Amino acid sequence: MENTLKHANCPAIETIALIGGRWKVTILHVLSKRARRFGEINVRVPAISRKVLTEQLRELEADGLISRKEYKELPPRVEYALTAYGESLCPLLAYISAWNKENVQHD
Repeated sequence: MENTLKHANCPAIETIALIGGRWKVTILHVLSKRARRFGEINVRVPAISRKVLTEQLRELEADGLISRKEYKELPPRVEYALTAYGESLCPLLAYISAWNKENVQHD
């Protein structure tokens, strides 16, 4: 009997897959404070390349966790914000962070 994560029907695994990716949780955290423009996100996550940030934002938007709002002005302005679905992850991410501080040894 094969019992792999790939074939498991587990909500926890589905959630981890949704927020998986090196930068997604960090981006969600940055957006949990307020809506932000691309450059603001990039400043708060300086280790991420613009290309990867664009990819991660597109994936988060496709999954319904964030919204992208374009303003019709000059110069063009685009803001990213958590959706209600994305906001519903905030307590979970806070819990994971608290668990990490309590249980994972940090040097």
